[in-house]
Amino acid sequence: MADLTHLDERGAAHMVDVGGKAVTSREAVAAGHIRMSADALNAIRDGSVAKGDVFAVARVAGIQAAKKTSELIPLCHPLPLSRVAIDLTLTENGVAATATAATDGKTGVEMEALTAASVALLTIYDMAKAVDKGMVIEDIRLLSKRGGKSGDWTAA
Repeated sequence: MADLTHLDERGAAHMVDVGGKAVTSREAVAAGHIRMSADALNAIRDGSVAKGDVFAVARVAGIQAAKKTSELIPLCHPLPLSRVAIDLTLTENGVAATATAATDGKTGVEMEALTAASVALLTIYDMAKAVDKGMVIEDIRLLSKRGGKSGDWTAA
């Protein structure tokens, strides 16, 4: 179990000690998609969703979620985020969300970017569920990360 950083030598979960790590600039980008009916997509596009501006609320929700990641994911370190950006784009059959999180810290921001993208998509579901309860959130994944000891990484 030595290869699993969140498990100690007995296999018990623990928070990784990052005290000795150097502070570096770090950034992560995550994305996902919500597939929906043409009626829901048109309502979002036309701004006719009864709950209000779907994209504005989803952006704020994603940003807030990134800031709360360490409260949601038990072994995540709280991070001083320097930037969180949420990009929402209408697609042929739904909405694509891309979240970027950045910090100058001792550990990466992958979980913050993934949480931001996930919550932005969940918020779109919540805002438009009166039009389409069958929406599907899919393809949530890390696209890239930059900085830190392990260096840069980009999804294939």
